[in-house]
Amino acid sequence: MRLSRRALLAATTAAAAVPSAASASERHRQLRTGFERLAADGYSVLEGQKVGIVTNPTGVTRDVRHIVDVMHADERVNLGAVFGPEHGFRGTAQAGGSEGRYDDPATGLPVYDTYLKSGRPLADIFTASGVDTVVFDIQDVGARFYTYIWTLYDCMEAAQLAGRRLVVLDRPNPVTGRAAQGPVLHKEFATFVGRQPISQAHGMTVAELARLFNEEFLTTPLPLETVGMTGWRRSDFFDASGLPWVPPSPNMPTPETALVYSGTCLFEGTNLSEGRGTTRPFELLGAEGIDGRWAATANELGLPGVRFREAYFAPTFSKFQGKTIGGVQLHVHDRAAYDPVRTGIALLVTAKRVWSGFAWRADNWIDKLTGSTRVRTMIDAGASGDEVVAGWQQELAAFRRMRKEYLLYK
Repeated sequence: MRLSRRALLAATTAAAAVPSAASASERHRQLRTGFERLAADGYSVLEGQKVGIVTNPTGVTRDVRHIVDVMHADERVNLGAVFGPEHGFRGTAQAGGSEGRYDDPATGLPVYDTYLKSGRPLADIFTASGVDTVVFDIQDVGARFYTYIWTLYDCMEAAQLAGRRLVVLDRPNPVTGRAAQGPVLHKEFATFVGRQPISQAHGMTVAELARLFNEEFLTTPLPLETVGMTGWRRSDFFDASGLPWVPPSPNMPTPETALVYSGTCLFEGTNLSEGRGTTRPFELLGAEGIDGRWAATANELGLPGVRFREAYFAPTFSKFQGKTIGGVQLHVHDRAAYDPVRTGIALLVTAKRVWSGFAWRADNWIDKLTGSTRVRTMIDAGASGDEVVAGWQQELAAFRRMRKEYLLYK
């Protein structure tokens, strides 16, 4: 019997999707992503459907083949379209950019641009593509202002409007799912870096968020299916997954970046560099005129799990491009104890205290990132980091109670 190329690739894919043989306990423990489980089950969830997939470079198998290439080569899947988010399907665009509409050279599939599209315009794209089911598979990093979870929300809303089914393939939260942390968005500050009132570090996977979005925030829930993981525990950091790390965006090069991001991304709302244009974005922070006093002041706080090193660097793009500036580098030495949001707030407070040049961005972008005016106004009024953190505890407790209903893993 002769096998077609697609059938041969399908057999190879199914084998690769299943974890290699090991002891019974290891087989039970090894993480399997939503895609691995989907493939191992013969794509039965997608049977008889024309499928479109929302994904980016992180949509890979554990042997780093892109799932679009894998599914396109498999006769069991009728893959008809790809939908690219911010940075694009193949990841060629920088922050605030996308790839536009084109045909993918590798597969010939039409690629549609979803970036900054929502509601009826996005529903019209789903309709024009001719797909019956929209699949979502993108690696998140656990922060409210990381835009892929709002691409998910927008796609859910648009799929409901277009009468399409939506399937979410789950992947790990790389910074664990232990707890939600930080302020909760106030609805009047909703933007693409926060559509709905969730906490700044949500501590959820994309499948859990999809369940929450569907029941709590969509005006009319849609037909939603999630393909969960096996072998993932809420206390797991990304290195426990055995999966390859593919940068979800150009300035998220490592899991260590994701670990600090939900706190230090707040520096996007200031005139300090958040480390874009360096090899350690969000771990390096600084500006012209800052010296070792900032690191010394931050270290005096004794924040759990982290130390600060006086650092000097010259960003190759973004703020202070080509200029040597001073600041700090974060060194997380105890991930379990580290609180990224509390640390980010403490760094804002100390930066303002030691550097006379400190300023918020003129458009008050910090309010969009934190979800209200509270962080900015409290810091301007001289509040300590702990006082700022205390200010959001009541709303955070309410979100944690709501979140608990939608968690899929222990």
